[in-house]
Amino acid sequence: MEFRTIVDIRKPDFQIEPLEQLLFVGSCFADSIGKRFADEHFPVVVNPYGVMYNPASVLHTLQRWEGDVPRVVFLTLGTNHVYRLRESGEIVDNCQKRPQNLFLEQELTVGECTDFLLQAVDELQQRRPDVRVVVTVSPIRYAKYGFHGSQLSKATLLLAVNELCALRPCASYFPAYEIVQDELRDYRFYQPDMLHPSAQTVEYIWERLAELYLSPLAKQFVQDWKPIKAALHHKPFSPESEDYKSFLVQAQEKEKTLIAHYNNMV
Repeated sequence: MEFRTIVDIRKPDFQIEPLEQLLFVGSCFADSIGKRFADEHFPVVVNPYGVMYNPASVLHTLQRWEGDVPRVVFLTLGTNHVYRLRESGEIVDNCQKRPQNLFLEQELTVGECTDFLLQAVDELQQRRPDVRVVVTVSPIRYAKYGFHGSQLSKATLLLAVNELCALRPCASYFPAYEIVQDELRDYRFYQPDMLHPSAQTVEYIWERLAELYLSPLAKQFVQDWKPIKAALHHKPFSPESEDYKSFLVQAQEKEKTLIAHYNNMV
């Protein structure tokens, strides 16, 4: 007997290869998933200009980004709320601790969110025509909006992402929000604030994402890397001992050999 609902996820039309560079832009949930990829030795760039919560700020990051655009980009949306400078009407990405009365908080409509996301994807496609964009909506709730207001904000983002994926085939949706809401509908999967997903939840979402998006070769790399990673993170009783130093050198050599081996395969 099954005591939970499993979110069905559509298989993407691409896969991530071992050691492939990835770009993550968006909310603090992007930080969590980006760090999880980094733990598996994927070279990642995560929020190069800081955490961005709304579609307009995500667009601003991509417009400012001067580095290479990887083939795979993850965009994570947290809210449709934005802050505008009262003086100019400009949407700011960071209030930089300036007085609150200088800003006006507004909610973007579905159409406005869609437009900013279309611009973001078009910006990426212009710089890399074969880019694939994975969009997620953060499962983190915003208590300051009230929980009904938070749900309305998430609903606005979900509708906008749906429009984006219909209009830009290179974009696909990964249902992190639904996984937390429907599969993990229990407060034991949250941090003590009861708003942010726990480390266990992030790990589960990583497993679902890896199963779907990693190529067979990338999955094999993760398995081969696992014992080496464990060795490199081992906490010794005597870190200054010759035995541990020798152990660490051997692990580092294994790491170099593994990376070189897979770099020659892709």
